[in-house]
Formats: sequence, structure tokens, C-alpha cells
Amino acid sequence: MRPSVRKSVYAGIAGLSLAGTVAGCAPSANESAPASTGGSAAETSAAAPAAGESPLATSGSEYKDGTYSADGNYVSPNGTETVGVQLTLASGTVTDVQITQHPSNPNTRKFQGEFAGGIAEQVVGKNIDDINVSKVAGSSLTSGGFNQALEQIKSEAQ
Repeated sequence: MRPSVRKSVYAGIAGLSLAGTVAGCAPSANESAPASTGGSAAETSAAAPAAGESPLATSGSEYKDGTYSADGNYVSPNGTETVGVQLTLASGTVTDVQITQHPSNPNTRKFQGEFAGGIAEQVVGKNIDDINVSKVAGSSLTSGGFNQALEQIKSEAQ
């Protein structure tokens, strides 16, 4: 193929691709135009609950509001340890956290205590799905038990 014909073919293909893309963005006869915020009609209508619909269902949260508790286990140099976790959820966001210590020895008591003292600043105000604790106030092993309890809480809150 000659270079000028090749350029024309490529230009034609590019034009068709652009036309198809633009046509795919236009609202159909059954849709309204996008809102001024840039969201589609479907996105903007989800902002307010429909008649008979729960506000929770439209909040984007798949979790029921409430206070949930679970124990999580982890392995320390002294063996298997347990930490209790109590979370309060509102619209999928953690509003409060309490740690119940179950130490089997003084070393575990120290690290669980440090963990309990620093966990709130890492989880309160965050979406429960965004939480994955690795180390809190020098305690790295306790977080394994916390994360295990968190998964149990997520299952219970759905």
C-alpha cells in the first residue's frame, strides 16, 4: 500500500473509533443528560433513598450499624494468644474501638496494652473495608489477632 493511502486508511479508522466512542457517551432516549457534577443520572438518583427504601441501602455501606465483638488469635513466641475486639459501626465507618486483653504472660500483657492504647487512632473514622492493621505502638503480632477479629466482625455485620 502506498504511504498516502495508508495514512487515509488510518485516519478513517481513527475517525470511526472516535465517533463510536462519542456516540457511546451520549444519553439514550430513556436516559436524562448527565448532571452538572459530572455524574450520570443513575449516580445522582442514588443520593436520595426512594420511597420505602432504607437510607442505609443507599449509603454505599454493606454493613449494618451497631456494635460488634469478636476474638482473634495470633501466635507469639509464648504460644497462641487471643485479643478481643469490639467495633462500633455507622454507615460502614468505625466510630469506636475497644480492645479486651487476654494475656497469657507479662510480655503479652505489655504488647496488648500498647496495642490497645494506640489502635483507635488507626481505625476510628475509617471505612471498615479500608482497615488492615500491621503494627500499633510497637506491637506487631497483636495486629494479626485484631485483623482476624475484624474479618469476623465484617461477616457478622453484613
